[in-house]
Amino acid sequence: MALPKKKTSRSKRGMRRSHDSVAIPNPIYCECGELALSHRICSACGSYKGTQRIAVKEPDAEK
Repeated sequence: MALPKKKTSRSKRGMRRSHDSVAIPNPIYCECGELALSHRICSACGSYKGTQRIAVKEPDAEK
């Protein structure tokens, strides 16, 4: 089995891992005023880019 000839330095290890971080989500405000992820349909109103895409049921108020 092959073994490394020299120890990988902290700098080289960090440079290799520089692209491994998790991207931070970019929330935007929908036209209805709710926070939504960009390029996704709003879960509150069901619209995307100003057009109604899905029908969203209103929650029951009598619970």
